[in-house]
Amino acid sequence: MRLKDCHNFQDFRTLAKKRLPSPIFNYIDGGADDETTYRRNTAAFETCDLVPSVLTGVKDVDLSVTVMGQKLALPIYCSPTALQRLFHHDGERAVAGAAEKYGTMFGVSSLGTVSMEEIAKQTTTPQVYQFYFHKDRELNRAMMQRAKDSGVQVMMLTVDSITGGNRERDLRTGFAIPFKLNLKGMLQFVLKPMWGINYVTHEKFRLPQLKEHIDMGSGATSIGDYFTNMLDPSMNWDDVAEMVKFWDGEFCLKGIMSREDARKAVEIGCTGVIISNHGGRQLDGSRSSFDQLAEIVDEVGDEIDVIFDSGVQRGTHVLKALSLGAKAVGIGRMYLYPLAAAGQPGVERALGLMKAELERDMKLMGKTSIDQLTRENLRFRF
Repeated sequence: MRLKDCHNFQDFRTLAKKRLPSPIFNYIDGGADDETTYRRNTAAFETCDLVPSVLTGVKDVDLSVTVMGQKLALPIYCSPTALQRLFHHDGERAVAGAAEKYGTMFGVSSLGTVSMEEIAKQTTTPQVYQFYFHKDRELNRAMMQRAKDSGVQVMMLTVDSITGGNRERDLRTGFAIPFKLNLKGMLQFVLKPMWGINYVTHEKFRLPQLKEHIDMGSGATSIGDYFTNMLDPSMNWDDVAEMVKFWDGEFCLKGIMSREDARKAVEIGCTGVIISNHGGRQLDGSRSSFDQLAEIVDEVGDEIDVIFDSGVQRGTHVLKALSLGAKAVGIGRMYLYPLAAAGQPGVERALGLMKAELERDMKLMGKTSIDQLTRENLRFRF
């Protein structure tokens, strides 16, 4: 199987599985506990049907949106994800380059493997910085100031990860950063030697956003330790309000799942919320993002930007979320599998296929611009 044989999400997933050692593939692929929320995230779209219009004149389709003050050529953006150079040696550089080619936004994670400054120099695409709330308040401010200084346009605070989810696939393989693989996990690396060759022949793996705060070199601190020891589970709305004030710009909360929390985000001055359950990787048994989208849009959609995340695999999924009132849709695994499969060409192919799907589906829906999508286009099955 080669890149040209990939035509959809599942094809990219299959190729990534062929190329990655299974502990790393399962890190991308897995969810928390029994993975019920992970599966429901995509299944939720199946209970919603599109109702097309015909004879509307759809020669030209405009897919552009404005979200969090940024004009994007597509209604999707590459959401921040961690550890990307584990999946392909180019990591965030590849994803940022592909995002720029398609005129959309790209996110850098606190656990990213390329610095936000380097990405800012590499591309002109709008950049989101995703970070976690630390016990050290000065560290929080220092990280936000660094993002300001590097020209980041949008600050994204993840609020659903005050502790790590129970990802049992990782426990079975011994996957951790630094690596603490069991015998079965090590064997999988032996069976995929090209990954190891690329890993050792390119620059050393690092976490540049955290290099002054987490010692990866000696193995003294792991990612698990980072979540357990450095993040602050006592974070509350007053803490976040101070951060919003300090940033004084586009500030969104990622991981909002209730209308009450969305209302509080408005009250403390956020300019956006991201409806997300972390791709089913945190609280298993929680609602799907799509199931919660309408009520949150109804609560705050006229006041701040409501963005959607989790479970998207098709252009029709994007159109359903936009029809319910989302301003844009974040993708994660949808670009991580292509990244693992083929680096930047893989991500470019995935974004190109998604753009083609969106253009085709918009024409079949009888729509020429994203703002024409409304709930009148949808029917739910009960």
